[in-house]
Amino acid sequence: MIGGLVAGSQTLAEPFKVGVCYDLSKAYTFATPQVSQAAMDLAKLVNIKGGIGGEPVEVIVRDHGNEPQRGIECYSKLSREGVFVFDTLSTPVSLAILPRAMADERILMQSLVGRGDAVDGTVFDWVYPIGPTYWGQAANDVAYIKQLHDGDMSDVKVGFVYFDYPFGQEPIEILQTLAEKEGFQLDLYPVPLPGSDQAGVWSKIRRDKPDHLIVWMLGGAHVVASKEMQRNRIPMEKYISVNWLNEVDIANIGKEAAIGLKRGTNVVGGPDVALRQEIMTELYDKGQGSGPLEKTEDVFYNTGLAMYSIVFEAARKAVELEGLPITAASYKAGLETLKDYDANGLMAPITVTPDDHGGGGKTRIEMWDGVAWVPQTDWIAEYTDVVWDVVKESSSKYEQ
Repeated sequence: MIGGLVAGSQTLAEPFKVGVCYDLSKAYTFATPQVSQAAMDLAKLVNIKGGIGGEPVEVIVRDHGNEPQRGIECYSKLSREGVFVFDTLSTPVSLAILPRAMADERILMQSLVGRGDAVDGTVFDWVYPIGPTYWGQAANDVAYIKQLHDGDMSDVKVGFVYFDYPFGQEPIEILQTLAEKEGFQLDLYPVPLPGSDQAGVWSKIRRDKPDHLIVWMLGGAHVVASKEMQRNRIPMEKYISVNWLNEVDIANIGKEAAIGLKRGTNVVGGPDVALRQEIMTELYDKGQGSGPLEKTEDVFYNTGLAMYSIVFEAARKAVELEGLPITAASYKAGLETLKDYDANGLMAPITVTPDDHGGGGKTRIEMWDGVAWVPQTDWIAEYTDVVWDVVKESSSKYEQ
C-alpha cells in the first residue's frame, strides 16, 4: 500500500515515518501489543484515504525490551533512515533518548510516560508528552475525591498505593503538595516489584482505614490487590487506579468482583468510538487488520488510536502550514497548532502550544458497574497552578 501511493507524476512519494520503539517482549507487554496494533491500523487507514498531502505514512515498530541502550540503538538506527518522530511508551527508554532527541532536534512523543516536567515547552522544546502526566492525573483524582466530600477534605484520609520504583513514585510530590493545600491526610503504601506480594500492604490498609485509595500499579498487580481487598473486606469503591487498568484486568478480577472500581483515563473505552468503527469497516471486515480482533476490544487499543491520531493530525497540520516534504521543524509547528482536538470524540480535547506540550492534561474518572465503564466526572484538569509550579521547579533544574 505504501509504495503504491504517488505524489506528482511518476515519482513514488517518500513516506512520513514514525519510529515506534516499544517494549514488545518484557515489562510492558500488557499494553504495547494493543497500542502498536492501533498505530499500524491507523497508518493503513490514512493510506487508504490517500495519505497525508498525497504522501504515504509508515509506522516502523521495533522492540527495545524496556532496555535504555536498546532504545537508543532503535532511535539511532531509525534516525539514520530519516525518521524524526519517535515514541517509546517506556519511561526508562524515554529518559535515555530525550537528551539525544533534544540535541538532534527530533520529535520525542512521550504520552503517558517519561518526565512529567517535559510538558514545559520552554525547556523541552522537542519533547511532547501529550495527554495527562502522572502528576496531572493524580491531581485530578484528588479533585474528584474533594467533589465527593462537598469541597472539604479536612477529615479525609487518602492512601496512595504504588509500585516502589520511578513510575509509582512519580505522583508523590504532587499528592504531598495537595495534602498540605487541602488538609487531608496522605498515607503512603509502597508495593515491592513485581506486585505479586501485597499481603502486608493491604493488612496495614485494613488497620489504617483510609477513605480513598489512589493506586499506581500495572497489569496483574491490580488482580492481586483486588484479592487482598476482598480478603481484608475493603470496599472496591475506594480504589481509583492510574489509567493502566484494562478489560483483561477486569476479566481477571471478575466482572462482579470489580464493581465499584474506578480509574482515571484520557480516552473513551469500548467499541463504540467512531474511529474504531471505521477501522473495523475498512480493515478488519476485509481481513486487513494488523493483528487479532480481540486486541481491538481493549481500552489500550483506543489509547493507541488516540496517541497516533495526534501524530498524524500534526502531520496534516504541518503540510497545511509549510507543504511537503514534512520536516522536523514543520512537524513541530503542526503539533503546536492543535487546538481542542479530540479525534472525533475519542479522547479528552487537547490544545498544544509552544509553552504547554502536554495538551492540557484532562482526564475523567470512570467506574466499573459490572458491564461497562460509567463516567463519574467530565473531562477535567484541576490544580493546574499547583502542577505547573512543580513542573517549573523541576524543569528549571534540567541541564542539557
